[in-house]
Amino acid sequence: MQTLITAKANEKIKAAVRLRDSAKARREEGLFFLEGARLCADASDNVEIVRLFYTAKAAEKYSDEVSLLRQKAAESCEVSEDIAAKLSDTFSPQGIFCVCKTLDKKHYIDKIYSNAKIIALENIQDPSNLGAIARTAEALGVDGAVLCGCCDIYNPKAQRAAMGSLLRLPIVTVESMSEAMKDFELRGYVTLSSTPSESASDITQTDIGAKTVCVIGNEGNGVTQETADSCMHRVRVPMKGRAESLNASMAAAIIMWELMR
Repeated sequence: MQTLITAKANEKIKAAVRLRDSAKARREEGLFFLEGARLCADASDNVEIVRLFYTAKAAEKYSDEVSLLRQKAAESCEVSEDIAAKLSDTFSPQGIFCVCKTLDKKHYIDKIYSNAKIIALENIQDPSNLGAIARTAEALGVDGAVLCGCCDIYNPKAQRAAMGSLLRLPIVTVESMSEAMKDFELRGYVTLSSTPSESASDITQTDIGAKTVCVIGNEGNGVTQETADSCMHRVRVPMKGRAESLNASMAAAIIMWELMR
């Protein structure tokens, strides 16, 4: 079904904006908002598209993507440029937006525990960091991610930074990272906690096991003490100069490279 929307007060537009801006709305409705030709087209392979919004200019410029999305979306809505500006969360909107159903991640639990190299993220609050870590994890071949206390994976900034990786990478969310690490250890994993402390082992000199999980902590406070104490080893990225620590996504990238190397 296709409709034309020109009024900013349209309920479908207002609902899409709520999903864009509110993690609570996303949780309650089981829906999330995506923007961009490539991101929406890639997502169509992994999620159910409830509603597509696009402008006439977008249909002309991104004809292949819009054609694909119109085939897959339950409903397609052409919108004016003014409506697109209201929907957009970017500086240079492409005029393509989707409302999608959130993924059921429960089936990933067994898959996570049967894989070899896992990244664990504790209290990551910057959506761009979360998305960048997921994108790097997928690129390097990391098998999955465990999240605890992190920002919403469906945050638009996280989705843009991930470029689809948050919808493809096996991800599970846990209530307690320390308990999760104990569980991993019982399943034969080497558990690592990252820290900038000089007393920790150099990650480049650490004997990485065939099955390993490493925790990356909050941008400002790092891994919690409880979680660090539950891990078998503490590791650090060796640094020179006067820098005391690395950005969380950069530290995660280096550690994941070492895990896969």
